[in-house]
Amino acid sequence: MMAAPVKMRIVFGDDNAEKLTIESGMPKSVEDLSNEIKRQFDIEGDIRLQYMDSDFDNNFVNLNQISDIQDKSTVKVISLSDVSQGCLNQSCEDTSSSSDTIILSSPDSVTARSQWPTEFKIPTFPYDVEMQLQSANQAFMSSRVFLNPSHKLKSDILESLAAQIIRFKAYPSNLEIESVAEALIKAHPCLREQGSSSGYYGWKISLKYKMANYRTKLRNLGCPEMSINSLKNKPADKCQPAHNIKKPRKAEVNFCPPYPAGETLDSLEGERVSLLSEVQKRHNNAVIKEKMAKTFAYRRQEVVRDQPMIAEFKTRWPGLFTVPEVEAEFMRITTVPLVTTFFAQLDNHADQLQRLLKKTGGSKGKKIKLAFAPTAQVKFNTL
Repeated sequence: MMAAPVKMRIVFGDDNAEKLTIESGMPKSVEDLSNEIKRQFDIEGDIRLQYMDSDFDNNFVNLNQISDIQDKSTVKVISLSDVSQGCLNQSCEDTSSSSDTIILSSPDSVTARSQWPTEFKIPTFPYDVEMQLQSANQAFMSSRVFLNPSHKLKSDILESLAAQIIRFKAYPSNLEIESVAEALIKAHPCLREQGSSSGYYGWKISLKYKMANYRTKLRNLGCPEMSINSLKNKPADKCQPAHNIKKPRKAEVNFCPPYPAGETLDSLEGERVSLLSEVQKRHNNAVIKEKMAKTFAYRRQEVVRDQPMIAEFKTRWPGLFTVPEVEAEFMRITTVPLVTTFFAQLDNHADQLQRLLKKTGGSKGKKIKLAFAPTAQVKFNTL
């Protein structure tokens, strides 16, 4: 007998909730529910779930077992950042002040990407748009009159927002687009939609279509991150729009950047060949570092487009397979330092990892318990 479908109210923030329907019935675990929420609402990254607990006047508490909720329960989604913002800021300061600074391929390039901001900042619109919005905002503050934007005004606003979004992501998630729409009506309350419970649903939908059109424009201009998905760059037997779409994975900020100004495929291939001899020389780290940074876009397009085997890639790029260059490549792709990010996450999950490892049985379990014995003694002494 098939399980009955369940429905839940999923809360993402103030004045922002969605209806979730699971046709297969109640998930078997909290993790299964998290995965279903991430799938249906196109959420990237880690999340934590909370539920309304009647024992505490319907305040939200962390959801640790699936039996705490039922059909038509209210569940709140908490987004977890990869690392704390303070840790990232400190890491960036430490990295930039180090004498062994990692070289980025094009630090002053207009096409360089940044991480998605914690709070999206609405850009300054063209002068005529700003004048209209300023006047409309004043009218809203004085008499609560909403602005009904003309087609041109709305198009200009969406164009500016798309240009700002593309600085961070070419393929923003549903929640990221929603955060932009929400930021828009906060910055310009006159644009709030009267027929929408959130006040920005129409802006969100329009922005999704605008981003699709904006990607088409960039693809026609030769932007590699978009043109790599065009039909002419796919095999003849797999020439379908939906086949093998290449999009950035989590944390990939500079996914498929363009070549540096003035460089071509031939010139960068020459740099790659030159690197093969440079890595054979002793005490040549500075030259290798500079050339690896210069060829980053060429190397990255090779990875995304061709998806080479590791053995083949190592033969073509031997200079990449060293500790300093792995860290530098990670920094170029994600814009965050590898080691600091790793240890920050390790600290967050250390207790959970220890509990998991201690459950191991047999001879392996005994060795693990012996290894953890000194740390357990230290914790005991500090109590």
